[in-house]
Amino acid sequence: MKIGELARATGTKAETIRYYEREGILPAADRTDSNYRDYSPGHLATLTFVRRARELGFGMAQVRRLLALSDSADKPCEDVDLLVEEQIAEVDRKIADLSALRFELWQMLEACKGSRIAECHVVESLARRQDAR
Repeated sequence: MKIGELARATGTKAETIRYYEREGILPAADRTDSNYRDYSPGHLATLTFVRRARELGFGMAQVRRLLALSDSADKPCEDVDLLVEEQIAEVDRKIADLSALRFELWQMLEACKGSRIAECHVVESLARRQDAR
């Protein structure tokens, strides 16, 4: 299949596919007689794997490790489990950060309700340096 077909099948931009090839994430495709890339079902499977891992927030280094581990079908999954546990911890950290952000925004809104812009606590809070609290 050509790069456009692979792109459509996986929801990936052609430039991203070429980037993954350059970075060794995706094996280089064979070339047709007219020098077009010719992707196989294996490329489709690998790119689907990479896209799903990226959707789950795994970084490129983690994706590389997951790909390498996926080629070791006879090994136990402890290393994969560890990567997933690390990703869960990262998601938990992001949730805590977003919860703190939401709380701060809520406090700003509650302090302001109904004021005129001249006395707006939200505008005041945004203009104030964070370390000057």
